[in-house]
Amino acid sequence: MARAAASFENAPAIVLRGGTVLTLDDRRTVLTGADVLVVGERIEAIGPHLEVPEGTAEVDATGGIVMPGMIDTHRHMWQSAMRGYGADWTLTQYFVWNYLEHGRKFRPQDIYAGNLLSGLEALEAGVTTTVDWSHNLQTVEHAEAAVDALEEVPGRFVLAYGNIQAGPWEWTAAPEFRAFAERRMHRGDLLGLQLAFDVTGDPAFPERAAFEVARDLGVAVTTHAGVWGATNDNGIRLMHENGFMTPQTVYVHATTLSDDSYQRIAATGGSASVAAESEASCGQGYPSSWALRRHGIPISLSMDTSVWMSADIFTAMRQTLAADRTREHHEAHAGGGTVTHLGARTADVVGWATRGGARALGKDDVLGSLEVGKKADVVLIKNDDSPVMFPLLNPYGHVVMQAQRGDVHTVLVNGRVVKHEHRLVGANVGRARRAIEETVEYLRAELGEAAWAEGMSPRIPESKVLDNPYTYTDFADASTHRAEAS
Repeated sequence: MARAAASFENAPAIVLRGGTVLTLDDRRTVLTGADVLVVGERIEAIGPHLEVPEGTAEVDATGGIVMPGMIDTHRHMWQSAMRGYGADWTLTQYFVWNYLEHGRKFRPQDIYAGNLLSGLEALEAGVTTTVDWSHNLQTVEHAEAAVDALEEVPGRFVLAYGNIQAGPWEWTAAPEFRAFAERRMHRGDLLGLQLAFDVTGDPAFPERAAFEVARDLGVAVTTHAGVWGATNDNGIRLMHENGFMTPQTVYVHATTLSDDSYQRIAATGGSASVAAESEASCGQGYPSSWALRRHGIPISLSMDTSVWMSADIFTAMRQTLAADRTREHHEAHAGGGTVTHLGARTADVVGWATRGGARALGKDDVLGSLEVGKKADVVLIKNDDSPVMFPLLNPYGHVVMQAQRGDVHTVLVNGRVVKHEHRLVGANVGRARRAIEETVEYLRAELGEAAWAEGMSPRIPESKVLDNPYTYTDFADASTHRAEAS
């Protein structure tokens, strides 16, 4: 593996030869038996039998699918330290564990450990750009640790800075936050910045101050919107009436919104991040792509958190398509009809997983498709040892319905090979393992064995989470769980 890495590093160019290329350009062009030539950080040429510079490193893509790197627009990377722990949680149990109780115990080194592991597993699964929805940055030291991990992993990341334990109007106003943003977040090719916070619907709209900081810094806001029992139409209305809905705003989940809210999002050009596996399992609301398509709202995909779900976008594509088609059939049957032509196609969800993410991040000019001049974030899906990888008849259908993370053969980020022949290149997985082991040992000791075991199948305690999950405010209204009490 070390020899392969060295040969790539010393080569003047890299070419992937003879694959089926899903360009994801405006025409969704598919090329068979085509090459993709990468020189430096960018795609130099695409086509059959390309002439390449002497000494070019060649990757045999015959029988495989070459596609743009996948983009995850909403992943709580710090929670990867607790992989699978909450597999049987509801959304309320997630709120209790992470917001009210044990999430507060995470130290900076625990944020680092989760981010390091999450970054590596993203690359391993062909996710070349990840938005780190980092809402447990209780101190600037936590944020420093998060970025340290992101910079250690050779992927493309956006730190969505958040702190669920404090009001967004508080932490965004702190001088140390502003100093951190100016010092660490250079917003270069491989590391960007968003602000991550939610809008509770409080008529006083205290979140205004945080939106103003985002506007002043020139960064986008990503917000959990339309989440059952947490955020709702009132938050969307307040954002719209106060002029804070922009084309750069990303609305995560967007499941329980009214047509009025969807229309406001569509009219202001925002996009939605769909995490269908999470939404279907945990209770944010019915996965929203069906509703988003009806309103013409751009879609990107996300996997949410490894504390529950798988950490790959193959599963996200499959779950999104299944939920969308289920809803389409259900609506037709309810009216006595039958769906004869599906509205959501496999090419659509591959587009949401790639080009959709680039558009959501304002990077469509450089990411999300394989086109000459764009950044070389490239994934080769190929597995000669798997009987599932042939015959290759419908490439979009194959990516969504047949392939999985184990079929990711080669990954390039910014022209650099970070995975080859099914193994990460130059990655210190052992370091990540040791960091995670230390975090797990610490959390088990902090909680005690009884609480640790109970946390995997917890009871619901009496707490304000039944009114809203945000510890920094007492606001609650009938759109959250307060209505159930009556």
